[in-house]
Amino acid sequence: MGTQRRPVTMRDVAVAAGVSPKTVSNVVNDYVHVRPETRTHVQRYVEELGYRPQAVGRQLRRGRTGAIALAVPHVDMPYFADLAALLVSAAREHGLTVVVEQTDGNIERERQVAAGSPVRFADALIFSPLSMPPPELAAPRHDTPMVLLGEHGAAAQADRVDIDSTAIGRSATSHLAVSGRRRIAVIGHQQDRAKSAMEQRILGYTQALRAADLPVEHSLIRTVPAWDRQDGSDAVDALLAEHPDVDAVFAANDVLAIGALSALHRHGRRVPDDVALVGVDDVPESRFTTPALTTVAIDRAFVVESALEMVISRLAEPDLPPRSVTTPHRLVVRAST
Repeated sequence: MGTQRRPVTMRDVAVAAGVSPKTVSNVVNDYVHVRPETRTHVQRYVEELGYRPQAVGRQLRRGRTGAIALAVPHVDMPYFADLAALLVSAAREHGLTVVVEQTDGNIERERQVAAGSPVRFADALIFSPLSMPPPELAAPRHDTPMVLLGEHGAAAQADRVDIDSTAIGRSATSHLAVSGRRRIAVIGHQQDRAKSAMEQRILGYTQALRAADLPVEHSLIRTVPAWDRQDGSDAVDALLAEHPDVDAVFAANDVLAIGALSALHRHGRRVPDDVALVGVDDVPESRFTTPALTTVAIDRAFVVESALEMVISRLAEPDLPPRSVTTPHRLVVRAST
């Protein structure tokens, strides 16, 4: 009797085509988001090798759940709340469901999320980390595609939608300097997050001051426990006690700026006559303060669309190299300056 030939497996096709088995699975199961050139390339080897997928395997649809996890530091922060709402709507158009997980910026919680728990059932993870070091973010923990959001962990080799916070800080501070402000403070520094967005925004702040021939005074850089309204208010209280001649404040985000605005009113400082104020994010609330808040708007729709496209394409083609895009931003000038 002759030796019976071993059936061709999906792994055989993957090795021959130079792709992963998951890419082969996506092609033979007619996953719609595979690029045409990849589909043609893989199908060539499917035909050459005579691979025949099992019907039962096709019916299992690769074990996909149709769920995407979004992990953010705080779901009650307006920026992240708006981001989540936009992602839910955009994902629904692709027949996907979004599950939101709050990490509180806690490093152990972030490690659990990056390792696939408690969102192990999700097909992909969109993750905004605050505390995990880049080497850990880059280390493969599981086979679930992950897209990083924001500034933290920029050195990690992973799909990411970046934010240029240095340019944001420069834009906000330059606007204040050009308008004639000479004692420009910044609030929002956090000592426990040396690689945070605020470190980049402070870098942009100092670059803009130097470009305007203004001194960099470290006592005008104020540290806060968190980026919330009360901390913005407390920071301005302390700032005015030490530097009553401050004539402008750049806040790390709109929530801090709204707290700062309340404190300025309480101290009898007119905005913008006595003190000009700029925030970041352009959250809906910023349009309804008195006066309306000047802010640097981050294009959240771009963040969502880019992250979702990366997730869908990565599910279709796991072998794609890491990709990175930078989110557009723009200065929105309102009455507070």
